Amino acid sequence: MTRRVAAALLALTLAILVAAVVPLALGAIAHERDSFVEDTARTAASIAGLAEARLGDHVSDDRELTDALVTAAREGDELLLLNNHGEVVVRQGNPQNPGWHQLVAQSTTQNDPTTELTSNRVIAVQTVWDDGKLSGTAIGTVVLERPTGPLNQNIANLWLYLIGLSGAAMVAAVLIAIYFARWVSRPLARLDTAARKIADGNLAVRAKTGYGPPELRRMAATFNMMAGRLEALVHGHRAMLADASHQLRTPLTALRLRLDLLAADSGPAAAAELAGAQEEIARLSRLVDGLLATARAEAVTEQLEQIDVMETVGERVAAWQPVADGNGVKLVAEPPPAAAPLVALGAGHLEQILDNLIDNAIDAIGDRGGTVHVSVARSAAGTMLTVADDGPGMTAHERSRAFLRYTTGSQNGTGLGLAIVHRLVTANGGTIRLADTPGGGLTVELDLPSPDEA
Repeated sequence: MTRRVAAALLALTLAILVAAVVPLALGAIAHERDSFVEDTARTAASIAGLAEARLGDHVSDDRELTDALVTAAREGDELLLLNNHGEVVVRQGNPQNPGWHQLVAQSTTQNDPTTELTSNRVIAVQTVWDDGKLSGTAIGTVVLERPTGPLNQNIANLWLYLIGLSGAAMVAAVLIAIYFARWVSRPLARLDTAARKIADGNLAVRAKTGYGPPELRRMAATFNMMAGRLEALVHGHRAMLADASHQLRTPLTALRLRLDLLAADSGPAAAAELAGAQEEIARLSRLVDGLLATARAEAVTEQLEQIDVMETVGERVAAWQPVADGNGVKLVAEPPPAAAPLVALGAGHLEQILDNLIDNAIDAIGDRGGTVHVSVARSAAGTMLTVADDGPGMTAHERSRAFLRYTTGSQNGTGLGLAIVHRLVTANGGTIRLADTPGGGLTVELDLPSPDEA
């Protein structure tokens, strides 16, 4: 942002300088040249006045005339005084511009002073009139050639001054732009940092409100108000969910014990009904456990750790193998890729993800027997973890709602497993997809971030 603001203000300043300073400089240079030419012409006229007093009176002392004329000219000027026959009467130096002959002829024809400006010299031709009157008789001509070194130096100094002034203005514009850009961008950067921390789960972060323009201060205050309300709502929701889950555990445990006692002293018909009631209590217990797991998943604030996926997969498959064997399900961990991939997840999150996915897959297959494949592969996003079963699978409508709480395709499920997995995966920067297993079943594909991308 600072660079963009500085570049914009620098471009605006440069445009203003080009539009204002360049015409001003060109006008000043033109005025300087005109003044230099006019001064040369006035000097030639003064010399012509001195020459008239001597040519008109036919003064024979050429040395006195020469001294007077040379004194009237500047140092470095080259001077010729011609009589009415075109003969050189007085000479100082030698005019280097061969065009002075044409200027003498032009001045004589037009009866008017003539000047010419070249890149390095100014030539002024002035006719000497008898008695100093234009209506008199021309008795001579003054040719004055003056180098333009002082003029060129003045023009160069003017350009240097204007360039220095423009450079100082552009530096000042950049400094002002940087100051104001930082005045605005620093509070925005702090606000962005606070928003990122809240997104990472640190709800206690607040933005500073004493910096920047009034609009940003009001924005920071509004952000803090929003963050406070969000913190209160989230903490209240988590506390209510955790408290309700814990409070439900005690009466469910007591109810299960009472039903066990009743079943021990009941007949076959009553025992069957009590067994059904115990199954419902078991389902409620799983629901409570799912609520607790959801509460923990929504409170993800742990630092990311580098985890060996294949090592964790091997541990969880070994832990679930007895359960799979008891249900007649074959649980298979596919061979790992050449290099064991690492992922960046919170502590214990990969274990929770695998536990929920394997449990869901075994539960979906049920007692009819089947296979659950767990595999790991490289992907563009980092590492792909796949859990595929050959159970009944899900319809497209069921897959679209699978990550919502309490949505389940299993009669005995709680509908929280995939919701917990989705929350854990997305909170760690990964993605989750559901697809059909070739031949029937459900495939869950997880793209988990690598440590370099987290």
